[in-house]
Amino acid sequence: MQEEQFPLVDEQGNVIGSASRSKCHDGSKLLHPVVHLHIFNSSGDLFLQKRSLTKDVQPGKWDTSSAGHIDCGETADMAVRREASEELGVSIPNPEFLEKYIIENEVERELSYIYRTVYDGEIRIDNVEVSDGRFWTLDEICRNLDSGIFTMNFVSDFRRFFNK
Repeated sequence: MQEEQFPLVDEQGNVIGSASRSKCHDGSKLLHPVVHLHIFNSSGDLFLQKRSLTKDVQPGKWDTSSAGHIDCGETADMAVRREASEELGVSIPNPEFLEKYIIENEVERELSYIYRTVYDGEIRIDNVEVSDGRFWTLDEICRNLDSGIFTMNFVSDFRRFFNK
């Protein structure tokens, strides 16, 4: 089976090539695009997923409601809806785009397209990629931000957009 290929992009999001998943995650810092969807309920609580222990990056940590890589030939708007459907079994018709920015850690560099939505329906987590999920109050998240239980990507998004 051929390894998954990710688009490579410049800092504006223009596709400039492609590379394998392993190459993008090996410390090469090849810039590749991802989506992060933050799902709030009507009470203002934020749904977080707990990453499966089998994930190659930040396994077992609490993370953005739904997130994933943008596939070759796919737009961010398409990817954010696909990821929400795959990971949580939800259909999000009009997620609100907030911003895109670069997140970098020791193994990768991502151009992150950030979205939010309000959703009160049923969430069915995919036990392959996601081991758990629940709504958190913003105060509960703030109390735990520096505890190491969250992914650095989620902490970056939360501080940038929601902890004002």
